[in-house]
Amino acid sequence: MILEAVMLQVKSGMEAEYEEVFRKASPIIASMNGYVLHELQRCIEVQGKYLLLVKWERLEDHTIGFRQSPEYLEWKQLLHRFYDPFPAVEHFQKVGVSL
Repeated sequence: MILEAVMLQVKSGMEAEYEEVFRKASPIIASMNGYVLHELQRCIEVQGKYLLLVKWERLEDHTIGFRQSPEYLEWKQLLHRFYDPFPAVEHFQKVGVSL
């Protein structure tokens, strides 16, 4: 399981529109092979700051399956206009930690 984590900064004054468009765009990513779940969280301290978390079965499900698909072009067209600066995407793997 891979966790994609993206810190997003939405342009000032566009937050409500962004959240509405994100809801409409969510079925796009949810329809992809290897997709597990996603959530969008709004920062309490910083206006316009969001955290997007997406779980994928494999890294390639995101980096190839989604990013190189026609669906990604639609996702990009809907959402990328809201970001300033453009976000960096990072991927994480769970660490087995015994207590």
